[in-house]
Amino acid sequence: MTPSPTSLHRAAVAAAAALCATALMAGCSGPGSPDSADRSPSSAPVTSPAKAAAPSVSTDLQNAYQRVVKDVLPSVVQITTGEGLGSGVVYDARGHVVTNAHVVGREKTFKVTTARGSRSLNASLVASYPEQDLAVIKIDKAPGDLKPAAFGDSAKVEIGQIVLAMGSPLGLSGSVTQGIVSATGRTVSEPASGGGTGATLANMVQTSAAINPGNSGGALVNLSDQVIGIPTLAASDPQMGEGAAPGIGFAIPASTVRNIADQIIKNGKVTNSGRAALGITGRTIVGSDFEGAGVSVESVKQGGPADKAGIKAGDVIVKFDGTDVSTMQDLSEALAGHKPGDQVEVTVDRDGERKTVRVTLGTI
Repeated sequence: MTPSPTSLHRAAVAAAAALCATALMAGCSGPGSPDSADRSPSSAPVTSPAKAAAPSVSTDLQNAYQRVVKDVLPSVVQITTGEGLGSGVVYDARGHVVTNAHVVGREKTFKVTTARGSRSLNASLVASYPEQDLAVIKIDKAPGDLKPAAFGDSAKVEIGQIVLAMGSPLGLSGSVTQGIVSATGRTVSEPASGGGTGATLANMVQTSAAINPGNSGGALVNLSDQVIGIPTLAASDPQMGEGAAPGIGFAIPASTVRNIADQIIKNGKVTNSGRAALGITGRTIVGSDFEGAGVSVESVKQGGPADKAGIKAGDVIVKFDGTDVSTMQDLSEALAGHKPGDQVEVTVDRDGERKTVRVTLGTI
């Protein structure tokens, strides 16, 4: 969402570039070479090699790009709030539009502009779900020619697939960038400041397609005209002073988008997140070296997973499913890799003594 880009909040993303130069040796000649001193008028003329044929553009691929843009771009809109702008995707013919929670922020009403910028429509918030950084808004008077997008199957997304990112980067509505699926199943965390929700997001699609401020909430599309994800954040490189790390962006997968959007449209809220939870509130504590030393349990939900396992307020969680826990972010990322109903071992420090309990995870 303009004006500030969202950044990857987990580990530093460091990029090292190496220049590889090829040395071309000039003026080196040997006997019998064209530059040899032993030349005669009767020598056969030296002919220039034929010019290499100019590389041809793949017409089929170009046509595929243009078809996708023509078919899907009308389903991508620009969302303007009182604080900035972002993008959204038309979800159904009734005027529901799915976008990021950080795009809508605390706003309740919006202006929605179609990809071609032909008209501005009034819209209202249906519900926002910051825990997954998704929201649904609804156009007040949906035009009859509104075109819903087709959402793809997240299970069929593979590394190397060509994708297009569509949205309104820097306010340039109807913009398209191109790349590939770089990875799947990524877990990333948003910052809680600068407009982010602070959410830890699992199963993200990583892409090399440029994701810029204003692209948030738009569409990541395959060459079958299907939305496979909602572009949400770009990585940042701490060595570049929080500048964006080019070619590393992340999108919420289509399966998650459909799950959350369908619940919001039907119930006005999310009733089943599908995400695992311990049933506690906690905070990071620091050790004598001022580094994270675990998660202090501030409260335990009565009858929740932690309560049933015997975890109490005042305990300090130091391990989750065999992985060391130093901060709340560590715990959130560990939970993001599990599903409700999974059984895990949690190690807590209680008054200087460590105790390991088995917890059946619940739902956020």
